This record gives sequence, structure tokens and C-alpha cells, in this order.
Amino acid sequence: MELAKIRSLSDVELAHQEKVTAEQLFRLRFQVALGQNDGVKKIRLLRREIAQIKTVARERQLGIHGAAQDAAAAGARKGMRS
Repeated sequence: MELAKIRSLSDVELAHQEKVTAEQLFRLRFQVALGQNDGVKKIRLLRREIAQIKTVARERQLGIHGAAQDAAAAGARKGMRS
């Protein structure tokens, strides 16, 4: 899932997506342990997606909107001072 799509989810949907992705990761790890699957790339992608979901959730808790928006706002403020 792309980061833009993750950011567009509501808090409830975000929590649900984290749970679903964590379950997928668990099942895939279980299959790899049993030798039924060789999904190393998929494991990496699922771990990255969980990290992105948790990051967005934490940003919302702290009231942070993301580094790109903060940099744009700082640039706008700097332009107003000149």
C-alpha cells in the first residue's frame, strides 16, 4: 500500500489495516518456517507497510503532519519575512 493511501485512511481503518497486515506477516513467516514458501521479499514489504502505518498513527497522535508539509510551511513563513 502506498504512503499516500495510508495517510488517507481514517484512524479506525488504519488500526484495521495494521491488524490485517500483521496477520499476513505472521502467516507468511509461519509458511517460511515450515518450508512451504520462500517469501523473503513479501516479508520485507509487509514489515515496511506495518512501519508506515505505525508512523502515520503516531504522527496523528502527536499532531505532526509530516516533514514535507512542515518544510513547505517553514518556507512560506520565511518568504513572508523578506
